[in-house]
Amino acid sequence: MPTVAQSQSTTETDWVSRFADEVIAESERRAPGKPVVVASGLSPSGPIHLGNLREVMTPHLVADEVRRRGHTVRHLISWDDYDRFRKVPNGVEGVDASWAEHIGKPLTSVPAPAGSAYPNWAEHFKAAMTASLDELGVEYDGISQTEQYLAGTYREQILHAMRHRADIDAVLDRYRTKKDPAAGGGKKPQQKKVDEAELEAEAGSGAANEDDGSGGSAGYFPYKPYCGNCEKDLTTVTSYDDESTELNYTCSDCGFAETVRLKEFNRGKLVWKVDWPMRWAYEGVIFEPSGVDHSSPGSSFVVGGQIVREIFDGVQPIGPMYAFVGISGMAKMSSSKGGVPTPADALKIMEAPLLRWLYARRRPNQSFKIAFDQEIQRLYDEWDSLERKVADDSVLPADAAAHSRATGTAAGELPRTPRPLPYRTLASVADITAGAEDQTLRILSELDPSSPLTSLDEVRPRLDRAENWITTQVPAEARTIVRDEPDKELLGSLDEQGRESLRLLLEGLDTHWSLDGLTTLVYGVPKVLAGLEADAKPTPELKTAQRSFFALLYRLLVSRDTGPRLPTLLLAVGADRVRRLLGA
Repeated sequence: MPTVAQSQSTTETDWVSRFADEVIAESERRAPGKPVVVASGLSPSGPIHLGNLREVMTPHLVADEVRRRGHTVRHLISWDDYDRFRKVPNGVEGVDASWAEHIGKPLTSVPAPAGSAYPNWAEHFKAAMTASLDELGVEYDGISQTEQYLAGTYREQILHAMRHRADIDAVLDRYRTKKDPAAGGGKKPQQKKVDEAELEAEAGSGAANEDDGSGGSAGYFPYKPYCGNCEKDLTTVTSYDDESTELNYTCSDCGFAETVRLKEFNRGKLVWKVDWPMRWAYEGVIFEPSGVDHSSPGSSFVVGGQIVREIFDGVQPIGPMYAFVGISGMAKMSSSKGGVPTPADALKIMEAPLLRWLYARRRPNQSFKIAFDQEIQRLYDEWDSLERKVADDSVLPADAAAHSRATGTAAGELPRTPRPLPYRTLASVADITAGAEDQTLRILSELDPSSPLTSLDEVRPRLDRAENWITTQVPAEARTIVRDEPDKELLGSLDEQGRESLRLLLEGLDTHWSLDGLTTLVYGVPKVLAGLEADAKPTPELKTAQRSFFALLYRLLVSRDTGPRLPTLLLAVGADRVRRLLGA
């Protein structure tokens, strides 16, 4: 597949192409002839949500553009499954307060939620994300940090960090809170507080300062063993000898103490602010983004840039900051709190190309929202409009690039709905038919009599996504229930104009029985009543009359003032039933 940038002028390339240019140039400078390495990091500490997906999609899109240009790329996803279990997340099915006994253990040593088919906590939450990444067409090399550490893969890097612990401590000391004499000896913060996950990842490392694991009575140590008895990281290193690599630690949770030789010992890990830059150097990472909470002064990405250079003789990756991803009607997402939508949740109600497009069309530093409410219908309308512009070659270059990145990768096109009918239409039909396939096929085949639908497979998977949205996201009280019997009281109270409007509608049903025809009919009835032609341009007075007419039809059909688009509703109800409910 050709590169997206090839179809655009150099002044109109999109953000992905611009980063790809930088990444290719930097890779050729640092490691000529070797694969380009981009990276993401995910912690399976709970449900991996749609905000975390930006950590993957940003480098994925760049890596895919680099591949399209003929370069070999490795997109590493480090599963931080050797991190400590920090807290019991809320809202996770099969998990109760008893899981608190595992706080401090590696995520791979914590039992999976009750009823899970997976061997531990980390594998349970990795599985759902892995399936979603496959559906989204993300090509990557997964790296388990549990496997890396337990296999001794980073042994030389760990020993090197321990030998240079004073140098690391000096780097970290530049960002620690200092006493401000002008404030009477009080502490003056010199940095923004790093995010909670970062703080807790560093906490308990035999240190007084929770930001970086420094200041214990025995000095600073950038390495933290997991207890040989209780498996928790509530340990304090009490001494270390560089020559023999003999390390002593005690556990504050169970009281266990142990002496080990670090050159042979694998049950522990570097603290986060050292672990991350170590991996940059070890893997030769050229590009890795970070969230806004990792990019403030003194946070892990900023400090890591100095540690990778001064301690590990490496280079910090090109690292754009990415903004938060929100959900319509929800606050900032946190996987440790549970109850937030995941990529798997989104893929139940929207097709993979649409979800990819939401990440591709916005620069990493732009926040955006993913709609689980009625807004999803507008998003799909916008997507379908883009598809039409691509088809007739009227699309802007940057929008064409985002569309290309959404619909396929260097490996090929993603699965598409063969006949993408409007999402709002499919949702309305699914709402009215409650998923009955024979009824659904009848209604959809009548949308365009000149080209009738012959099988529901033509509108899948979009139809399935719309049905899932109706059944899982629309409250029961907002669902559409068509009346069984006519509202005789309302029909009997109509004035002459109301009765005439219904007569005109019923009279035109047979000759207008299609989506476009019924649209013309329902908008035209108030025009005819006003003595105008059916194609007359609306005036403010006419719009008021149309709204009143629509409200009357909704009350007679579904006992509410609003509902699905009237042409779709009429098709779904069927001509015979419409006539009966409207008093014919």
